[in-house]
Amino acid sequence: MAFEQLKAQIGMLLGEMNDQPEDLHELYLQVHQELNQMRATGMDLPADLVELEQRLLAEFPVVPPPKA
Repeated sequence: MAFEQLKAQIGMLLGEMNDQPEDLHELYLQVHQELNQMRATGMDLPADLVELEQRLLAEFPVVPPPKA
């Protein structure tokens, strides 16, 4: 996926956040997925989106699976 396309998708996601704040968890998952795609391709990550991801992660922490 091209960098410009990723930036456009992230911009749309941020717009959705403003339009649908009750859907923040879904937004977090989408931002996290987009940033992971950028990480996988070695692209530079926009600092503001990394900060957003961290703020959303604080709101929706990852719960480790129970140990068997």
